[in-house]
Parts: sequence; structure tokens; C-alpha cells
Amino acid sequence: MEKKKYALVTGGSRGIGRAICIRLAHEGYQVIINYASNEAAARETLELMGGQGELLPFDVSDADAAKQALTDWQAAHPGEYIAVVVNNAGIRQDSVMALMPVSNWHRVLDISLSGFFNVTQPLLPAMQLRKFGRIINMASVSGLKGLPGQANYSAAKGGLIAATKALAQEVARRGVTVNAVAPGFIKTDMTEGLDEAALCKQIPANRFGRPEEVAAAVAFLASEDASYITGSTISINGGLYT
Repeated sequence: MEKKKYALVTGGSRGIGRAICIRLAHEGYQVIINYASNEAAARETLELMGGQGELLPFDVSDADAAKQALTDWQAAHPGEYIAVVVNNAGIRQDSVMALMPVSNWHRVLDISLSGFFNVTQPLLPAMQLRKFGRIINMASVSGLKGLPGQANYSAAKGGLIAATKALAQEVARRGVTVNAVAPGFIKTDMTEGLDEAALCKQIPANRFGRPEEVAAAVAFLASEDASYITGSTISINGGLYT
């Protein structure tokens, strides 16, 4: 009997994370939905996936909690391993730097950037041992060009892109690829409250993207077909920034 393929999606309960979970389940993965606190939304995602997965709650910014959760999962799944990790968890706490609370700086970096390290490091040994792994990091157009009012978010996502390039070179010989996806304005709860009509005038495609469009790129990067793509950042922004 063919072994199950496992994929972990952090911040998988809503928005882009939810769309990624649903798409990977469609591609045949047993999807592990990570979330920090919103169990109801995570269970809704699991239902939308047809129940093809499981929940794994922990705060990605807490290194000890992440390591314990992943160790416990491995103990409960002997002989299996997580072949795909999508580091999607992230928050925005926007403010011009002159007025930014120190806590907003640290919280945004702790989740997006330290969270990538806390989740990925424990999973690397099994990927390298099996000579197959896919690490996909959710960056942002903010990490490529920087956006005013987002010095913390831009730093986190720019750091994630740089870490993607470095790690890709470390693990390529072991069949593990590391790539980033950098969405622009995607219609989710994170972009609620933005002036969509005004922003669309800046976007050549003249619209916000859909979470499913981001999920499609992630699914490709997770596939065998993307085995020669590593250290790359794929922009999904409708031509906003090239």
C-alpha cells in the first residue's frame, strides 16, 4: 500500500492558508493544519478538505512549543514524515516606524521569520534522510519592494526571502527544495479595510488576487515537476511589482 504524503501548513485555518490546505488535499496530501488559537476556523478548513487531514495547534513563534508539537506528531506517526511544509503563518501590525510600538516590531518578526526557523529546523533531518522535501515560504510583495507603514512586515518577509535563498543551497543535494511565494494584494481578511478600488488602479491586472491563485503556485512548487526549482521567489501580484 502506498504511504500517505503529509504536508504541514502553518496558519492554515483561514485566508491563503485555508486555500493552500484545500488545494494540497486535492493533490492527495494528508494535510496537517496548524493554527494558534482559532480552532473553529481550523475545523471548518478540515471540513472543506473533506476531512483529509488533521489539526496541530501551536504558536509558531514559540520554539519549544513548535518542537514539542512536531516531536509528538512524529511519535504518533512512526515510519512517516512531513514531506512538505508551507510556512504561511504571519500577521500584520502596520504603523510608521516613528510611532511603532516595540512589541509590534517583535511580534511580526517572531511569527513570520522566527516561525519559519522554529517549524522548519525540526523537519529538515527527515526530509534530508528521505531525500525528498519541499519547503515553501509565504513572503510578500512587501518583502521585495518594501511598503511604507510596514517596516516590520517588510523586514520579516525580506528576511524570509533571504533565508529561502540560503537554505536552498544547503539542502539541494539531498533532494530538498526551498522556495518562496510573494503575493501582492490578495482578497482575504488580511486585506479587509483597504481601499480596494484605489489600490486596483495601481495594479496592472486591475484587481486583487484570489487565495486559490496563490494555492495553485504552492501546489506546483510542492510537486515532483518543480524538483529543479529552488531558491526562487514567485511573485503573484498582478504586475504590481516586477
